[in-house]
Amino acid sequence: MPQRMKWSFYGSSLVSAYWNGAATYYRGLIRALADRGHEVTFYEPDAYNRQQNRDIPDPEWARVHVYAPTEDGMRNALRLGSRADVIVKASGVGVLDQELESAVAGMKRPGRLVAFWDVDAPATLDRLEKNPDDPFRAVLGDFDLIFTYGGGEPVSRKYRAFGAKQCVPIYNALDPTTHYRVTPDPKFAGTLGFLGNRLPDREKRVEDYFIETAKNLPGETFVLGGSGWADKAVPANLRYLGHVYTKEHNAFNSSTKAVLNLSRDSMASYGFSPATRVFEAAGAAACIITDHWLGIEHFLEPGTEILVARSRDEVIEIVTALTPRRAAQIGNAALKRISEQHTYSQRAALVERVLEGRFT
Repeated sequence: MPQRMKWSFYGSSLVSAYWNGAATYYRGLIRALADRGHEVTFYEPDAYNRQQNRDIPDPEWARVHVYAPTEDGMRNALRLGSRADVIVKASGVGVLDQELESAVAGMKRPGRLVAFWDVDAPATLDRLEKNPDDPFRAVLGDFDLIFTYGGGEPVSRKYRAFGAKQCVPIYNALDPTTHYRVTPDPKFAGTLGFLGNRLPDREKRVEDYFIETAKNLPGETFVLGGSGWADKAVPANLRYLGHVYTKEHNAFNSSTKAVLNLSRDSMASYGFSPATRVFEAAGAAACIITDHWLGIEHFLEPGTEILVARSRDEVIEIVTALTPRRAAQIGNAALKRISEQHTYSQRAALVERVLEGRFT
């Protein structure tokens, strides 16, 4: 493997987290690759008002090429990125995904590797299982390998069954340069906070674990951040903030007594799929309460580094009994574990190990 590789990465957006939950994952991973000497150009379409809602300017550690969300724009972006050592098509670009997948899969050459990076593997696999004619079935075996940001062996096994040559999970992680503890902000103060966009396969969990918990604890304050919730009926003790920019995530995670993590249905069913907010919150030494999913202990130890609730009643029980001292103990333990074992620097090193020997 070349010590310094050039990467072309086709994804939803590196500079905007607006309706784009994968942004902080891309940033952490690509920044860590850059720190290890790799050159990454990120190609993203000008779509979904993301450029009007940027969280960061173009970073120093990656080039960003924004292209028109048209076939001509896509073809030009593919032409510009065609000379890289590694060419990546991520899932969920949101514009011409099928065409991008077919094009990138066909760019494989001696000395060049093409990869599909699935940031929503459980949903992709469920889609493939339900639709034998899904166009992605025809090209996934043409990629040299599949990376996913979660799912563990259940996801890897199913991807191989669909014809993938190799499937390796590269989990979310902590970038300690961007996510850390800060002084609490009164704007985000409360007993329990939840940060996440309104998505169909998670909304029922948010209703049950968060909104109904707020209704049952009228003396406590709950804080909801994320896009899409403006017309959702919520109790008077639940404060809705709207979209929370990534520059405010540290304050959000540092200001409530505890933060809630709720999985999307597909990710909970496969397990081994911790959301980015788990690592972001742990980086701020937040006390995290999560719904149950297989493999939690691979990342954080239930009861000492994270609190696990299997139902709304258990969330209510945990919140009612949680003291500030106990919350601080759990948050500090989570920060220690994540900082030692789950950083993007470690994830980037794993990516290099996976690619080792493929360029000889």
